[in-house]
Amino acid sequence: MNKTMPNDRRVVPESSATAPAPEHSDGPGAAPGEQSTGELVSQATQQLTDLVRGELRLAVAEMKDKGRHAGKGAGLFGGAGLVALYGAAALVAAVIAALALVWPVWASALLVGAVLLAVAGVLALVGRKQMAQAAPPLPEQAIDSTKQDLDQIKESAHR
Repeated sequence: MNKTMPNDRRVVPESSATAPAPEHSDGPGAAPGEQSTGELVSQATQQLTDLVRGELRLAVAEMKDKGRHAGKGAGLFGGAGLVALYGAAALVAAVIAALALVWPVWASALLVGAVLLAVAGVLALVGRKQMAQAAPPLPEQAIDSTKQDLDQIKESAHR
């Protein structure tokens, strides 16, 4: 007879819900040669599940790290654009000052503009470096580790 658990749509056989699992002398503590095929398959399934979960955790951690680098790079590119805008504004002011006033005013504005553009260039280079660390947006370590695990499983299966 089956019974339904409250707040659960699964149907649980009554015998498995109340009866303890039978104990065998060839349980998990037994030597590998003495374990039944079902127990070995169960252990392999559990190990594979643990392995896949571990690889997924690695992939998530790697993607978070790459996302962090992409965010920093994008912020630095944005900063470079803003500083370049200020540099362009200063250069425009320098041209206006050159036409309207004597040499020292526009020369100083030109110097400020050049310095701001140099800062923008440095920010752009640092931002490009951050973006390069985030590309490609794949969890490369997790993929390599999974490939190695699959190769090892294939080797073990052929023995």
